[in-house]
Amino acid sequence: MAKSNTVTKKKEKFSKETYLKWYESMLLMRRFEEKAGQLYTMQKFGGFCHLYIGQEAIVAGAASAVKKEDKHITAYRDHAHPLGFGMDPKYVMAELYGKATGCSKGKGGSMHMFDKTINFMGGHGIVGAQIPMGAGIAFAEKYNKTKNVVLCSMGDGAVRQGALHETFNMAMNWKLPVIFIIENNNYAMGTSVERTTNMADLSTLGLSYGMPSEVVNGMRCEDVHIAIENAAERARKGDGPTLLDIRTYRYKGHSMSDPQKYRSKDEVAKYKDQDPLTSVLNTIYENKYATEAQIKEIGNRVKAQVEESVKFAEESPLPDASELYKDVYMQEDYPFVMD
Repeated sequence: MAKSNTVTKKKEKFSKETYLKWYESMLLMRRFEEKAGQLYTMQKFGGFCHLYIGQEAIVAGAASAVKKEDKHITAYRDHAHPLGFGMDPKYVMAELYGKATGCSKGKGGSMHMFDKTINFMGGHGIVGAQIPMGAGIAFAEKYNKTKNVVLCSMGDGAVRQGALHETFNMAMNWKLPVIFIIENNNYAMGTSVERTTNMADLSTLGLSYGMPSEVVNGMRCEDVHIAIENAAERARKGDGPTLLDIRTYRYKGHSMSDPQKYRSKDEVAKYKDQDPLTSVLNTIYENKYATEAQIKEIGNRVKAQVEESVKFAEESPLPDASELYKDVYMQEDYPFVMD
């Protein structure tokens, strides 16, 4: 079997501040998603809802590895990404509620979070649609000579879309500054990777394009950070894209309606033993980066943020019906037929 074009890894020791940032960031993602799941079952909001619980190390490690000017685009499991890159949780929660104060003005809901101020380009409900869009954003960055990098995330199921191969070919041919991230939680809805392909190592998808590719442990912030930092360095030098098969696991179902009959409780428990929050917390305690009282303080701070986000969403107004005609075309006075 052909070997992946691996990226040379740098050894890196992370600071106390980085570990504490990772812990608080992941704890916010975890508690926010737990609350979102609870509110969904209470029918506080509808539509689809895909939780990120278990996969938090990917966003935390990515956020610490790139610059604030870099762009990010992902699929519909997208609540954690804006939180990890700096969006106030209240705007994410308000969007879940479909309120006018949401980050997408209440028009996007769970699957379509956006925030230009943190360079987060969505949130896309069509499977695989963000892959060519991510390359397009990277093309704009290269055209404008910005030295910025684009993180383009997708699930393991989305790699079966034909547009991925067209995008990979273009990205390598034009040496676009994009990092393709497969958030590989092993299941495309309820179908395992092994049942959909003869090549279960998804990093091999980049081989025929000569794209540097590697497998990354997505349950460890450290591994994610190093892989993305190295890929970003390549992209900024003009060497083009990288493909990262980041192996992770979601503890909850594909969506809120998923009975999860395709996997065993023992399998879920095995991955929970590798929980990224626990791993980072253990490192904090082992190195005496924080006391139990300080960790409790972080927990209280996160709890207050989540509670405030719910209060904000509950009290915010719904969008006015006139909003249907806004944000559709660039032309603000587009002549809609109103009869």
